[in-house]
Amino acid sequence: MRAPYNSRVMTPAIIEELAQRLERLLLRHQELLRSQSLLQQEVQRLAQERDHLLAQCAAARQRLDAVIARVAAEEDAP
Repeated sequence: MRAPYNSRVMTPAIIEELAQRLERLLLRHQELLRSQSLLQQEVQRLAQERDHLLAQCAAARQRLDAVIARVAAEEDAP
């Protein structure tokens, strides 16, 4: 385990290590932002697909209800 950083003893090696860690953190942050953007696009695409499928289901239900009503009317007719 490394000793905590002491602001009075900031050697060039410690500064370089901190700079490298900061660079890695910044790169990771950029990667996470890109991932988040891609995931948000995927969520939007899936929501649109869901809405389309729900509309198709509603249309199919209406057609089925019409067929059922027509069959029921034909059964009631003499």
